[in-house]
Amino acid sequence: MIADNLAAIEARICAACARAGRDRADVALIAVSKTFPASAVSEAYEAGQRLFGENYVQDWRAKAEDPALLPHRDLGWHFIGKLQRNKIKYLLGRVACIQTVDRWSLAAELSRRAEARGAPESVLLQVNLGAEPTKAGFAPDVLRQRFEDLQALPGIQIQGVMAIPPFRDDPEETRPDHQALRSLRDELGLQAMSSGMSSDFEVAIEEGATIIRVGTAIFGTR
Repeated sequence: MIADNLAAIEARICAACARAGRDRADVALIAVSKTFPASAVSEAYEAGQRLFGENYVQDWRAKAEDPALLPHRDLGWHFIGKLQRNKIKYLLGRVACIQTVDRWSLAAELSRRAEARGAPESVLLQVNLGAEPTKAGFAPDVLRQRFEDLQALPGIQIQGVMAIPPFRDDPEETRPDHQALRSLRDELGLQAMSSGMSSDFEVAIEEGATIIRVGTAIFGTR
């Protein structure tokens, strides 16, 4: 089932790229495996998937250290959940990207710890596009004001921006959100844009997303 789902997602990604006049290679698919067992990750890996996203440090550690996954040396992890500063130590040097740097204090602590390790950490800056009180992230204006300071932090490499747009019943209604994130990314001179999930990833691709995060459409309902 997972292999079939991945094939269907791949076809939709290719179609969205074609509509937007984009190269398929410019869009990375993150398979969001949170709450699913290591066996599901392994099944997706066998079907060709290489990048996976996890929301909880404890769950990610259990999977990353699962004997079934250890042989998969080219499997890459992205951390896409709320990160507490006391959990940073578990991620440094072990994930390809921390997508959810949502506040100055977290960025500063990541910088300090990564610099002490002597190895930079790739991060995305999370943006709260809709000023939703239940969601984390920099307000766009705050990010503009603090961006030079964030860029100056040693130990972290800011690759781009990430957002979880407000849910809309019609995926087409998310288009302005993706457009706003793309505009902010371009204004800041960054490359990566992580936006789009199972319900709206095609619209996100059409509006410039370079990373999409798809879980339910690959692994099924949680």
